[in-house]
Amino acid sequence: MSSVREATLDVLRQCGMHRVFANPGSTEVAFLADLPDDLEFVLALHEGSVVGMATGHAIATGRPAFVNLHTTAGLGNAVGALATA
Repeated sequence: MSSVREATLDVLRQCGMHRVFANPGSTEVAFLADLPDDLEFVLALHEGSVVGMATGHAIATGRPAFVNLHTTAGLGNAVGALATA
């Protein structure tokens, strides 16, 4: 049986996503620690920027993008950018 992390990484690969856009907090460290070599970590300093970068990447490549946001406060900061995306 695989972990939630392993299953998520498998889904990312199956969807052709090779980047994780994030503004992580301590809650996300377990997911982001020791990312496999085939995944690139892209850090931004605000949740809105993270979503904007991922949106731009998705538009430019024509492929979906993955955003890892911090818990409730991070999601609250990103809601406007998520709605725009």
